[in-house]
Amino acid sequence: MTNLTAAPAAAPVRSRRARIALNTTAIVLAAFFAVASALPKLFAVSAAVDSFDTIGWGAPGMYTIGALELAGAVALLVPVLSGVAPIALSALMVGACVTQIVVFDGENAATPLILMVPLVVLAWVRREKNRELLALVRRAA
Repeated sequence: MTNLTAAPAAAPVRSRRARIALNTTAIVLAAFFAVASALPKLFAVSAAVDSFDTIGWGAPGMYTIGALELAGAVALLVPVLSGVAPIALSALMVGACVTQIVVFDGENAATPLILMVPLVVLAWVRREKNRELLALVRRAA
């Protein structure tokens, strides 16, 4: 008979330098998404307002995207959410890239793609955090 309740494999042990690099990456990304991306939308900076008017989403779309970016920035720094946050922010970046290509003729389409590289790395490295989050959600249900 097999044991169906076996404990999941332990997370890989990372060197101190690797942990520092990953945490620094998360902090830099969180700062970028909060300060350079979310806040201009949440404070209705004229460039953001103009962009969202061009897209056709107006203020509701601008505030929604800004709030999602700010939530993602905060979630990057919360240990239990640090696995799912880069996935969610990557999804936003896919949308941003498509929007840049379709609406703005690809003017800044590379920026979201560049941001996705460290986000995907963080998502992969912190995938064990998603299992922890899922276990917490299941326990709460």
